[in-house]
Formats: sequence, structure tokens, C-alpha cells
Amino acid sequence: MAPEYANYGHFSVKSDVFSFGVLVLEIVSGLKNSDIRDGDYAEHLISFAWRNWREGTAFNIVDQTLHNNSRDEIMRCIHIGLLCVQENVTSRPTMATVVIMFNSNSFTLPLPSQPAYSLNARDPPDTSSDESRINSMQASANEASISELDPR
Repeated sequence: MAPEYANYGHFSVKSDVFSFGVLVLEIVSGLKNSDIRDGDYAEHLISFAWRNWREGTAFNIVDQTLHNNSRDEIMRCIHIGLLCVQENVTSRPTMATVVIMFNSNSFTLPLPSQPAYSLNARDPPDTSSDESRINSMQASANEASISELDPR
């Protein structure tokens, strides 16, 4: 789900672009956009793809069944997928541009910026902080009264 919709309820054509980018990454990787276990830590597919892209190891996310296909085409798909899931809505391409990107190898792709929902999931959470434990324990009670309405 596009972050602008999840956070603010704003829906636009760029929300569909975001979803399309997630689908592209899921197809290329053979994974769902849910937690990927790597040792003791878990991360989402978008974070996993972004981390590997930044480290120059993007081919690590590719499903084994696609390894015999054109490496350049697969890397282009990952690149386009990451462009579609960028956090900044205005940085995401339109679907018309995405179609051109897929159909034309002469179209130079811009570098993707940080995607939405990408956290540095490789770092363990700081569980030693008393303040974080206190903040997570604070809660509010919603009180509501229920009235029985009888018809006249």
C-alpha cells in the first residue's frame, strides 16, 4: 500500500505506480512483500531490495529460476521497481513512463532514491532504553457510553 495512502488517506495515480513497483520486485525475487528472514533480523522486500541495490548486490534478490535469463533485463526490472516505490511521490515515474522504460533500452533510467518503508532492519532494535519501554507501555483508555434508544 502506498505510504501516502496508508498515512494520510491520499490516493493518486502514483499510488498505483507504487503498487506496480512492489509487484515487479515480487515477481523478480519470487518473494512476497512481507518479512524476509536473514539471521536474527527480518525486513520487508522493499528494504531488502534497496539494501542490496545500495551495496551493489541487487542480483542477490533474484529468484533462482530467473538466473539463466538476461542479467541486464533483470537488473533493469529491479531498477524500475525501485523507481516505482520511491518514498517521494513526485519522484515516482508515471505508468506511461514505466512502459517506455520497459520497452526502450535507450531510455536512461535515473537513480532511485530511498523507497518508502525502508528501514535499516539489519540493526537490532535498542531494547536497553528505559524511555522506549516506558513509551511503549503508555496507553489511553477510550471510554464510550452506550445508550439504548427506544422508538416513540
